[in-house]
Amino acid sequence: MFILKTIDELKSYRNSLENKTIGFVPTMGALHKGHLSLISKSKEQNDVSIVSIFVNPTQFGENEDFSKYPRNINKDLELCKISGVSAVFLPSTEELYPSSDEVILIPPKNLTNKFEGSLRDGHFSGVLRVVLKFFNLIKPHNAYFGKKDAQQLLIIKKMVNDLFLDINIIGCPILRDSNNLALSSRNIYLDSTAYNKALQIPKAIEGVSKAVLGKEINARVIEKIALKELKELDVDYCNVVDLNLDSIEVIKEKESLLLIAVRIDNTRLLDNFWF
Repeated sequence: MFILKTIDELKSYRNSLENKTIGFVPTMGALHKGHLSLISKSKEQNDVSIVSIFVNPTQFGENEDFSKYPRNINKDLELCKISGVSAVFLPSTEELYPSSDEVILIPPKNLTNKFEGSLRDGHFSGVLRVVLKFFNLIKPHNAYFGKKDAQQLLIIKKMVNDLFLDINIIGCPILRDSNNLALSSRNIYLDSTAYNKALQIPKAIEGVSKAVLGKEINARVIEKIALKELKELDVDYCNVVDLNLDSIEVIKEKESLLLIAVRIDNTRLLDNFWF
């Protein structure tokens, strides 16, 4: 496994991969089984799989957890090696952001002015900046993102479409622990009490799943079912929307999703259900 710390090293490595299909998995480290599932899918579908590990400062707000975000690079590299990753791109902030006055991207308003975008000013602009840099440097054929960050996935898909990038964006299923809590690098922040509170989230998802199996299609009813399970948590949002993130009255298969974000102490957790 190659460990590439500079753009020059990455370009040299990328130039050696002529006629090979490239899969790319962008991460901020603190790898868990969710990330490993993305790597597994990339390995299955490509000749070469490249993982980036970079805690991107431009997507964090002033009062967010950039400095405290979990970092364990040695463990991450070991997991990548065991998983059969071809190369890891491990740039410094200075390497990826050499200028203090850069071109920035403005995310699409309709997908950004709600949910995470309304709560985290500048977040998606920062996400698109770093993802586009990675895409331009690595030039992957396929890039893999978890469906847990649903809004991010939809915005990245739109960027690729709008800018005519020749990259397939592949959304991968949410992985969950033995209690069905969605895996997240931020779960490390949860003590036992907070973790037990967080289990109300998968209970809400389970309730929604049962309702859908029972042929419930009314979006407001589905929201109420979820909110009933989340009543003891600080809920940022719990909404059924279409794939443009607009509110809907009736769910449609493969065209709708439930978005959930809650706060437990100082930790925000996201989850969702794709109908």
